[in-house]
Amino acid sequence: MKAVGGLALFEAMNLFYSSVLTGAMTMEALKGTPVAFDKRIHELKPHAGQLEVAEMLEGMLKGSQIRASHKHTDKRVQDPYSLRCMPQAMGAARDAIEYALNVFEIELGSVTDNPLVVEGKKKGEIEVLSGGNFHGQAVAFAADFAAIAITALGNISERRIAQLVSDFKILPPFLARNPGLESGFMIAHVTAAALCNENKILSHPASSDSISTSANKEDFVSMGMNAALKLSTVVRNVARIVAIEMMAAGEGIEFHRPLKSSARLEAALAKLREVSPAFKGDEVFSERIENVAEDILSGHFVS
Repeated sequence: MKAVGGLALFEAMNLFYSSVLTGAMTMEALKGTPVAFDKRIHELKPHAGQLEVAEMLEGMLKGSQIRASHKHTDKRVQDPYSLRCMPQAMGAARDAIEYALNVFEIELGSVTDNPLVVEGKKKGEIEVLSGGNFHGQAVAFAADFAAIAITALGNISERRIAQLVSDFKILPPFLARNPGLESGFMIAHVTAAALCNENKILSHPASSDSISTSANKEDFVSMGMNAALKLSTVVRNVARIVAIEMMAAGEGIEFHRPLKSSARLEAALAKLREVSPAFKGDEVFSERIENVAEDILSGHFVS
């Protein structure tokens, strides 16, 4: 369970940072305002993850021509929660992942054999102690908590995809090159919604259950392996959701040409184009989604 969950959490950190980057791209595509990321707001609610995400977003959006183009003429007061509350929502997920990482780090450096051979109370002696360091409750709780948090990252990403394909005042319907003749990102959004639904099922905590085995000697177990396996699946699913958002946001930014986004986001878009060129019309999305998701999990976009 430690190996499966630990690898999933390693990928989850790459996923988290890629999701913040993708959120910034969506903010640009929808011509949102970065005012909500002002550090003065977040210093009044100083959760570590919230402060980090706000600082990241503000930095990623700095120097954007797209932002400058509507800064003084936009009559909208504020953006939807999925954009405006990214520091609060995604920052909380960051803190949850950090907690899980700390638990796994302790576990991976621990001795969990049973029995244990230890130094005796008298010099030169050894003792064999039967204990329970093998019990995976801490790991199970951490994996379940992380799965819930990462599911939330997928949920807020799906909501931003919905904004990208639905805000007809800012972008073409469904980001289609030929609206009415092509479906654009309509079905890709359906895919993201389906993955979110699966994640909500997988977010039920495995650690809330225990079934007695071994003639009631193993009468309370953690179900930690199931928690780790669920976590791994959730991470992969959310990588696909964020991949869909990243591609959609990239298309949205392209619709604002010749204006350019910030240097950081233009660099990310260039990396995206290595595996997912700009769409010229309706295409099959599946291979693109998988390729972008793999790059997200490997940290390609945030390296």
